[in-house]
Amino acid sequence: MKTNIKNTLIVLALLCSGILSAQIITGKVTDNLDVIPFANVILKDKTNKIVTGITTDENGAFELKTTSGNYSLEIIFLGYKTWKKTIKIDKNLHLGTIILEENTQALNEIIVKTEKRILERKIDRMIFNVAKSISATGGNGIDVLSITPGVQVINGALAILGKGATQVMINGRISPLQGDDLISFLSGFSASDILKIEVITNPPAKYDAAGNGGLINIILKKGLLDSWRNATTVSYNQNKYNFTTLANNFFYNKNKLSLSASINATKGNFEGLEGILINYPNNFWDIDIKGKNKKDQFSGRFLVDYTLSDKTTFGIQYLGNTKQPDIVGTTTSTIFDNQKNLQSSLINTGNREVKNKNHSINFHLNSDLDSLGKSISLDVDYFTYNSKISQDFRTESFDANYNSQGINAAALNLANQEIENFNTQIDLTFPLKKVKLSYGVKASFTNTKSNVFYYNTLSNNKILDPNRSNAFEYEENVLAAYFSGNTDLSDKLTLQFGLRFEDTKATGINAAIQQENQNNYSKFFPTLYLSYNKNELHNFGFAYGKRISRPNFRNLNPFRVYINDNSYSVGNPFLQPSFSDNFEVYHLYKNNLNTSFSLNITNDGFGAVFNTDAQNQDQIITRENYFKTSTYMFSEGFSYNKISWWKSQNNLSLMAFVTKFTKDIGTNPKNGTQLSISSNNTFSLSNNTKLQVNSWFGSKHSRGLYSVGNLYNLSFGLQHQFKNNVKFSIFCNDVFNTASLRNYVSNVNDIQQNYRSNESSRNIRISLSYDFGNKKVNVKNRAFSNNDEQRRSN
Repeated sequence: MKTNIKNTLIVLALLCSGILSAQIITGKVTDNLDVIPFANVILKDKTNKIVTGITTDENGAFELKTTSGNYSLEIIFLGYKTWKKTIKIDKNLHLGTIILEENTQALNEIIVKTEKRILERKIDRMIFNVAKSISATGGNGIDVLSITPGVQVINGALAILGKGATQVMINGRISPLQGDDLISFLSGFSASDILKIEVITNPPAKYDAAGNGGLINIILKKGLLDSWRNATTVSYNQNKYNFTTLANNFFYNKNKLSLSASINATKGNFEGLEGILINYPNNFWDIDIKGKNKKDQFSGRFLVDYTLSDKTTFGIQYLGNTKQPDIVGTTTSTIFDNQKNLQSSLINTGNREVKNKNHSINFHLNSDLDSLGKSISLDVDYFTYNSKISQDFRTESFDANYNSQGINAAALNLANQEIENFNTQIDLTFPLKKVKLSYGVKASFTNTKSNVFYYNTLSNNKILDPNRSNAFEYEENVLAAYFSGNTDLSDKLTLQFGLRFEDTKATGINAAIQQENQNNYSKFFPTLYLSYNKNELHNFGFAYGKRISRPNFRNLNPFRVYINDNSYSVGNPFLQPSFSDNFEVYHLYKNNLNTSFSLNITNDGFGAVFNTDAQNQDQIITRENYFKTSTYMFSEGFSYNKISWWKSQNNLSLMAFVTKFTKDIGTNPKNGTQLSISSNNTFSLSNNTKLQVNSWFGSKHSRGLYSVGNLYNLSFGLQHQFKNNVKFSIFCNDVFNTASLRNYVSNVNDIQQNYRSNESSRNIRISLSYDFGNKKVNVKNRAFSNNDEQRRSN
């Protein structure tokens, strides 16, 4: 009995000493394009006996606990070469980012192999893997966002479903552009340049607080380790008109140098249609706009990263784009009396010449401070945007018998805008024993200069109208600081928290009336996440975040931009930012069924208001802070891949909108519900041929000032992979021409307006791509930790 007690005490003592002397091994596994979840991490002793093991989590990270000693560490994942390293453990060891090399021979021999899903769900975001989608081939950035689940691109507005207008990041760096400027910028990207889209409905404190509707992060491609590759795609788009796009992407990755470069050029035209029906007290206007819209653009990207040492990398990235979206259009206004008898008509013809240019450059540096996970990163960004618009028009009036009554208006409208932005950000990661902390600071400085000159040309001479001309300058400086933490409260419960502080100082100067407006404010933006992993089948989560939405620069500009003599759009320099509180709970079942409920509460919301002057019969678009709204959304997402030749991603969302107007704008708010359904399906017709069928439906609904009619889309795509890496794709978008905005109705001061727009939603795109290169480049023998760069997300 005493012997047994003695032996038990010895065993307990050994166990306790082992626990007290346990060391921790951490790291992150990636293939240099993305993290690798569920890779096997195995620790072996000198006799090649397995001591312990684990699989990487959804972020590719792992953590092993063991006692001091000499070991062999192996990382194994299907389709990649096994990574091995002999390590000596006498303290905690952080291995940094470990990049697995693709085993091309093994891949050729594998009949059934794992494949990254088109859609992935993480604690705070949904990820759309663009390269896996047929419908993205040959398109641009807007084409990709249009088919991204949960994202809406309607009438030139970009929004996350149920969240509203959103901000966009490129490789984790926020773009200062919004509205039409942002759409123009994104359309300059080639779809083949985009690796994936991250839809972040509730961004953590590390990211800018801007955007009530969350963030969309566009991750651009990088090269595989020890390889070079070139991909060329030519596509032809047929609508009423046509345009052709040529895109080329080059990637090189050898030793300490990683390089990627791309160019994208488009030339041609597409048809743009708009219309509005206006019920005045004494007559009815039917305005129809037809335009031949120019698609000419050229863009380029260059990224180079260099590994200075085992712990430090730095890089430079350049993005540039020039675009000429000219429009040759005709606006026909047909005027009827209340008995629907034709009274008169106006025909407005005009040319809109546009030249947009933007350049952005980024310098970034990453450095590991020790082997325990402490790191620091620095980003410095500079961005310029220039827009020049020249729009001339002439309006001819006709009587009820279509007899010309002469030219009653003619003008030339010149508008210029320059935006310059400089910002810098420092981020630190500081893991403690129980909590992984990160914190950082950011400074952003933006200057905008705009002017507009309105010339009356009715006499065939340019006569400046000073009452319709102006100059406007806007300056916005934002200083920010944040901290966030992540900790495991138990084996199943994880907590993530953060707090961001932003101080904003904005100044606007109206040169015409010598008026200066200042708007200074400071706000805190907390975030909180909880994740409970009950078992392998069930995962529950909660997220909360506070956001801000600042008006874009064009909306603050008090210019009158004339569409014709009776229609103009004007900005509001007194617009205030809106703030939102976002709540979300979700349940994930078997990584296939995703159920969520969210609530978005927006205060001091702003937007466009369609006003009409009943006496002069002018159409005026203004911007106002005028509402508070609550959006409730229930969403159900389901992935199906049980059949080898069919993969399906489906989503159903039911939303309810409750709005209260905080300002008298001549009408009462509209509340309503909306049903949104989407289904994306890929069918493998053979080993080399796939069929894509995408569809979505948005029900008729009312929200605030507006109501919108039913919208639905059915699109088909076919892709065939030939030998020698040649790929052919054809995609038919919006087959029934039912996905464009229509029945967009508002009623202000008892005058109803019904708007519609269609920018060639129905089209056919044919693409041919050729991919060539060397999977392996001769490299020097070096330590495996000489990586080209960690994936950036700051």
